[in-house]
Amino acid sequence: MKLTIVGCSGSFPGPSSPASCYLLTAHDGVRPWRVLIDLGSGALGAAQKYMDLEDIDAIFLSHLHPDHCMDLCGLHVAVRWSPDGWKSGRIPVWGPAETADRLATAYGLELDPGMHEEFDFRNWNEREPVMVGPFKVTPYAVNHPVPEAYALRVEVTEYDGTGVDRTAVLTYSGDTDSCQGLEDAALNADMFLCEAAFEEGRDDHIKDVHLTGKRAGEAAARATVKRMLLTHIPVWTDTNKVVTEAREVYTGDVAAAVAGVHYTI
Repeated sequence: MKLTIVGCSGSFPGPSSPASCYLLTAHDGVRPWRVLIDLGSGALGAAQKYMDLEDIDAIFLSHLHPDHCMDLCGLHVAVRWSPDGWKSGRIPVWGPAETADRLATAYGLELDPGMHEEFDFRNWNEREPVMVGPFKVTPYAVNHPVPEAYALRVEVTEYDGTGVDRTAVLTYSGDTDSCQGLEDAALNADMFLCEAAFEEGRDDHIKDVHLTGKRAGEAAARATVKRMLLTHIPVWTDTNKVVTEAREVYTGDVAAAVAGVHYTI
């Protein structure tokens, strides 16, 4: 499984990155499959560096804050108004129950049909996995102040043609403070893509919103993940500080996500 960091800036786009968006690519033995996790503010343009928009097999939304979903409005335009016609059919979009109505309202559309002609909206059911090609994606409810917020556990079994199958696991925290759901989602993951928007000593009084680097590291340690990549770091948060905080409590490999970088899981 290949991970491409399309956007990793927290809360709004920064000068060097769009907001949250991650491209996952895996092969099922027949063809490559490409899915996007979140499509936040500014991410649609950057995503086109790495793929043709008609090659999107599915989109998985962690929650409905604009920095995680708002560029679906632009994708709606691309699907509906392509001069050559959109040949790939409706794009499956998994997300909270309010996803379709929220996006229609954001674009000023009537709720019926809204964006249903461009997207095949499907609702998450907590801890019930969905399958798209080789991707098995399971949502876990987490601790963030919206009606539905999820961490996503992505499991992929790829076939290399030699008879040896390998399953890789990536867990994406979405936005969350510390909670059991996050640790359950991350259990024994090969890669833990985890938000660290807050700093210790500066944001401790704000509860049930975001993680610090320390709290992200504590979750990684309890879940015994193999590797952690910190993401969703806003422009006012010191990346080096949150990485250092994480390393003080988690002994595995820790780095910060950088837009445009690719990882093999």
